[in-house]
Amino acid sequence: MLKVGVIGIGSISQFHIEPYLENKRVELIAFCDLNEERLVEKGKLYGIEKLYTDYKELIDSADIDAVSICTWNNTHAEIAVYALEAGKHVLVEKPLSMTVEEAEAVEEAQKKSGKTLQVGFVRRHGDNAKLLKKFIEHGELGEIYYAKTSCLRRLGNPGGWFSDVTRSGGGPLIDLGVHMIDICWYMMGKPRPVSVSGNTYKKLGNRSHIENLSFYQAADYDPNLNDVEDLTNAIIRFENGASILVDVSFTLQLKKDELYVKLFGDKGGAEIEPELALVTEKHNTILNVTPQLDSLSFDFNKAFQNEINHFVACCLDGSENIAPASDGVQVMKMLTAIYESARAGKEVYL
Repeated sequence: MLKVGVIGIGSISQFHIEPYLENKRVELIAFCDLNEERLVEKGKLYGIEKLYTDYKELIDSADIDAVSICTWNNTHAEIAVYALEAGKHVLVEKPLSMTVEEAEAVEEAQKKSGKTLQVGFVRRHGDNAKLLKKFIEHGELGEIYYAKTSCLRRLGNPGGWFSDVTRSGGGPLIDLGVHMIDICWYMMGKPRPVSVSGNTYKKLGNRSHIENLSFYQAADYDPNLNDVEDLTNAIIRFENGASILVDVSFTLQLKKDELYVKLFGDKGGAEIEPELALVTEKHNTILNVTPQLDSLSFDFNKAFQNEINHFVACCLDGSENIAPASDGVQVMKMLTAIYESARAGKEVYL
């Protein structure tokens, strides 16, 4: 059995807690949160008796084997390093950190500890992504030289810590872009990034004045707090000549939300979002292929269950970790370089 504690029990923690409860090889025994009222409430809801307001006390507990870190972005690296040094396995929500230096410190701590450090790149664990990865590994797309991805919300700034740059590290790029860039990069075989050119825009604010349309609001939503960008776009170039074009927004003058992930290879193409589809050639004819599976789109709940199950298998069985710290470092390098490029107004080399 893997004895687990969850640190940070805000909105995302539900997608860790419930899959842990579903996994028969896990004993979920402790929660930690700065908000004592929420801590007691969630403890009662899930039947967890060991409740902490100090993450160090939870980690130092002898009966904890592993932790999920679901806190604000600015604490991910600090808590991960402490847990690894204490000999615990770690699943840390994306992004791994707020800076490249912090990410590298986590990677170093993981190497020294020999414990599992899994980054919460949950889209890698979607059934649609897992199937497409199998096709790619068997050469169905050939060399993937270009990827194009968008996650555009027209009214979707969650506010709260998401819009406080001191806690989040940024806006839609670090919250949404991290997923979109990562899934493309992962499918492309994780080539080494060499340069980025990016732009950020802060033109619309959080548009809290808009009426008649509802949107997701963080638990600590405050319409007066918003110092992150509305929109980021970027092109990322890789050592092998491949490139990714990405744009992400919290808010934009857009007819409707858009989400897509497209990959282009010399033997075939694919889409993961909005639905899994393959493009190929047979007998001088282009074919659009629709794989048959339960959900062609990203199934949020199933992907988190897959992610948690994978983490447990890595910890207990020594299974190969498909989202190691080194990947978190590389993704952090790309995100940081995009923000740097936007500030400098020019291409940045990694």
